[in-house]
Amino acid sequence: MTRVNERIRAPRIRVVYGEDSQQLGVMTTREAIDKAKSVGLDLVEIAPKADPPVCRIVDYGKYKYEQSKLKKTSKSKGPVKMKEVKFRVRTEEHDYNIKCARAEKFLDEGNKVRIQLQFRGRENAHREIGFEVMGRVKKDLAGMSHVDMEPKLAGRAISMVLSPIAPEKRVRHFLLSHGELIHEDEARDHEFDDDEHEHEGEEG
Repeated sequence: MTRVNERIRAPRIRVVYGEDSQQLGVMTTREAIDKAKSVGLDLVEIAPKADPPVCRIVDYGKYKYEQSKLKKTSKSKGPVKMKEVKFRVRTEEHDYNIKCARAEKFLDEGNKVRIQLQFRGRENAHREIGFEVMGRVKKDLAGMSHVDMEPKLAGRAISMVLSPIAPEKRVRHFLLSHGELIHEDEARDHEFDDDEHEHEGEEG
């Protein structure tokens, strides 16, 4: 977490406002700084590796305190659990988005996630397509995770393990409300639907 002010180098950044992450869109760094100053707040970089980087307009002192509390709470929850989300070579777009939303939810709860892609029948002859799918998943979940284990082929399946990044750096892109996919700028008005059907595995 970096207090930006005049130091950010990216020419354009994505800006969110307040603790509820109201989306203000992409703007120049100067515009974002001026916007923050106009409301008497700070510009805080929360996802420097995103494209474009993500910054939040917020009271820096209050924000830092809240993030410190979240970290302490996260540490007190005990050992990290391993969740699992399965994909197919030809997963439909809507199902793909739902699976990514489920993975983001697991990551946001502090769990590791094993992404697994299984080949069936003739699909096994086109393993390169499976690696392409895994590469897409890796890229799409970059706002919530880093890779513990790169995609690896074992038998008729490819596996990859993701771990959650720090809470203050997380940016969700796949969101569910009552089982339906919604746009990321509606995130502040919705919560994930825990009843959404998806395979979930746990390891102690």
